[in-house]
Amino acid sequence: MFLRDTRTRSACVSGEEERFSLTHASSRQLGNRIDFLALPLLAATTLHASAFDVSMLRILQTLAYLLLGLQVGAWCDRMRNRPILIVADLGRAVAYATVPIAAAFGALTLWQVYIVVAVAGVLGVFFEVAHQTYLPRLVEREDLTEGNARLQANISVAALAGPSAAGFLVQFFSAPGAVAANAVSFLWSASWLKGIRTREPRLVRAARVPVRRDIADGLRYLRRQPILSTFAITATLVSLFQSMQIVVGVLFLLRDVGLSPGAIGLVSTTGLVGAVLGALSARRLGTWAGEARMIRLAALPFALGYPMLPLTGSGWQLVWYPLGTFLASFAITVMNVLQVSFQQATTPEGLRGRLNATMKFLIFGVAPLGSLLGGVLATSTGLRTTLWIAAAGLMFSMVFLVFSPLRRMRDLPAGRLVSGSTRP
Repeated sequence: MFLRDTRTRSACVSGEEERFSLTHASSRQLGNRIDFLALPLLAATTLHASAFDVSMLRILQTLAYLLLGLQVGAWCDRMRNRPILIVADLGRAVAYATVPIAAAFGALTLWQVYIVVAVAGVLGVFFEVAHQTYLPRLVEREDLTEGNARLQANISVAALAGPSAAGFLVQFFSAPGAVAANAVSFLWSASWLKGIRTREPRLVRAARVPVRRDIADGLRYLRRQPILSTFAITATLVSLFQSMQIVVGVLFLLRDVGLSPGAIGLVSTTGLVGAVLGALSARRLGTWAGEARMIRLAALPFALGYPMLPLTGSGWQLVWYPLGTFLASFAITVMNVLQVSFQQATTPEGLRGRLNATMKFLIFGVAPLGSLLGGVLATSTGLRTTLWIAAAGLMFSMVFLVFSPLRRMRDLPAGRLVSGSTRP
């Protein structure tokens, strides 16, 4: 009887995990990938924005992490996460829906798009921090790698659909129509979340302490863990230079290479096949080579992928873009699955939200700076040169990872790095 109950619970949790992974795929990647193409194309084609104007979109998308990221982590440790996820999805749906409505009345301006992106950015911080804190409450510790691999696989499938869908939506239904589809994707996500039946564990109410003390706990914990610190520094460098690449990538394909919106979506989708393969193979590769060694090995295709992007041109030279994004997406997905699973498994329950927020604060907090640099460099030196500078920075970030403490390890250590107390 006990065995049957255990299996029933396991199957139930597995189903809830799958529902959660589908939710995350729909909102974070399908919606965000539409954002990556539709919003820059909307600004460039409909509103005639400059390269610097387009860079402001990316700045506003990520600025909230710098302003609110640490506070949100402390809040997410104090409350249930599913209501946060649902409210964040519904709020983003409403914000994005205002864009096609304003466009239909001929009243859409670049400033309105900026405001929408900023509001969605704030809600996105709550969603991102809460979702990574929520997954360990749905699955057991030994299932985290499998859960994150499944989550990443669904994310990657949505990522594959997003660019192609966005490109053709812009081409055949206009950029505001693509943004309307984005709003619908967040409503879809909220409906999936609403259907999750597994209740979150009851949170133990500790003595109320100031938020700034909770924030300090998360920073102190990260500083004391050399492996997590390595991941944080590497990911921060990647985010800085990747933001430069993202902010000019669509304009580069549109203006320098001369592709249509539909072709841009197709080229981007082809490259993201690597993300799907990375998600499907991450656990197996980590077992075969060892998690720490696999993370270091994945640095090579990542470093080789980004220098291929500025080589892209017309004719046969178009192959460089999907090939480069294939290699980079495969590598970063493998690293993400292994790193996030390690972080979730080794962080005490009462610190997960704060540590997630601290990591995202560091990673996404530099993204506005990267986007600003990308816009300035694109205006002064050109789109292709900016891609070369971004590629050099991304290669440097992998050198730091290769020569980190991971070089002496085959596997990542198991178990909690700091046991027991939620206070480091």
